[in-house]
Amino acid sequence: MGDPDELYTLRAQYWLGHYELALEESKSLMRRPMGQHLKEEREEFTLRALMALGNYDRIMKETQDESKSSGIRALGLRAQYEVAVATGDTDTAASLVAVLQSLLQDTANVSTSLQLTACHVFLAHGDMTREALQCVHLGTTMEHIATCLQIYLKIDRLDLAQEQLQLLKQADEDSILTQLCSAYLALASGSSKATDALRIVSTLSEQYGPSPMLLNFVALANMNAGKYDLAVTSLKEVLSEHPTDADALVNLSVCYQQLGGKEAEHDQILSNLKANHPRHFYVQGLMRMEAAIEREAVKYV
Repeated sequence: MGDPDELYTLRAQYWLGHYELALEESKSLMRRPMGQHLKEEREEFTLRALMALGNYDRIMKETQDESKSSGIRALGLRAQYEVAVATGDTDTAASLVAVLQSLLQDTANVSTSLQLTACHVFLAHGDMTREALQCVHLGTTMEHIATCLQIYLKIDRLDLAQEQLQLLKQADEDSILTQLCSAYLALASGSSKATDALRIVSTLSEQYGPSPMLLNFVALANMNAGKYDLAVTSLKEVLSEHPTDADALVNLSVCYQQLGGKEAEHDQILSNLKANHPRHFYVQGLMRMEAAIEREAVKYV
């Protein structure tokens, strides 16, 4: 029998979107003796949970020490990047991307954590899918493989994503990452597999509790199956606790478009999105479309 995995619960809570619970678990782990490698991993997951909650100032403060590992310092750079994007500082965002690219060239200090963080920033930056894939395509950790799978789904290479899923199953068929990636692939495979995705995510929700991420996933599975009323129920559950959750607002907007007859509710959702997530890609696309319609409408006045 192998040694117990002291960080299992911390990783699980983070991967499932229970970020507050992940922080509580991390705090309890601080009182336990563990090796330096596990201490660093615990700190990285703590910072990543704070990142997901938007606590960028704390992350930047806790990653300034030059003695920190390259993976932890990379998370500080990502926090700076998120702040730059949120404030529309495109020059700073681009310079931070360049810094990460430079760090990846320093082979003596490159770590799997640095590669993963750089990958996430490249994906967020736009038109850097190739660079993001280069960070994780060798699949040295479960998270590398899982992220690689998601990138292949992003570029519509389901065949390559399936290969990554097989690698995950070979490494640990019962891992939460393996189960989530099985659901991602099922969802990407069309409405015929929506039930499979829903079964997997519903099981995880029953075992670990429904997080906003899992509830959004349930909604997506129902949307894929054409069950928009059921999707709305899940999304309203998210918004009852997190009224500005971007994913839930976008998904609910799509549901209302499909259901019809929900103009007032749909307008309210769009107003919420524009007010709280003005730089979200969905809002940016919507604004471009509205501007194009207005330009054309002027011709007929």
